Amino acid sequence: MSENSTDFKKFLSGISDSIPSDASAEELAELGFMREALAEAVKAFEIDEVPIGCVIVRNGEIISRSHNMRELTNDPTGHAEILAIQHASKLLNSWRLDDCEVYVTLEPCIMCTGALLQARVKRVIFGAFDPKAGATGTLYNLHADERLNHRFPVKSGVLEKESVFLLQEFFKRKRKNSNGTKS
Repeated sequence: MSENSTDFKKFLSGISDSIPSDASAEELAELGFMREALAEAVKAFEIDEVPIGCVIVRNGEIISRSHNMRELTNDPTGHAEILAIQHASKLLNSWRLDDCEVYVTLEPCIMCTGALLQARVKRVIFGAFDPKAGATGTLYNLHADERLNHRFPVKSGVLEKESVFLLQEFFKRKRKNSNGTKS
């Protein structure tokens, strides 16, 4: 087991310690699903992908999960959300995911928000805001654009600190490595 794996197992187990004791059943479920999305983000980190993870939930069960795979596949559409949508659609034998909720560790970009709109998702819950590409509240509000034939509600900031930590740690190590030092 790599040092990263050990560190991240501790990281993921520590998330439970930060759950408020007065959280409602819905909040506990959201935290649990976001924790699963963070586990996917850790998988991305471990293969040197930007650590973004996504799970798709239907009727309280995870039906699809993925993490970024752009570098591995040399595919600019290899975002966690796109891959999870593709898997869920195949599983359900339908492009419509209208009874599904999507949990993702980073605010979806324009491309991913477009795919979420096309899939007709029920709701999106994300961790960290994306000041450079966020399309569900930060730079754009595509999810709520009344000119479109579908819209979905968004809940932001769920396990935000943990999501931000993974991203910051990833880019900090990238910068160290690009300066010739080993992480």
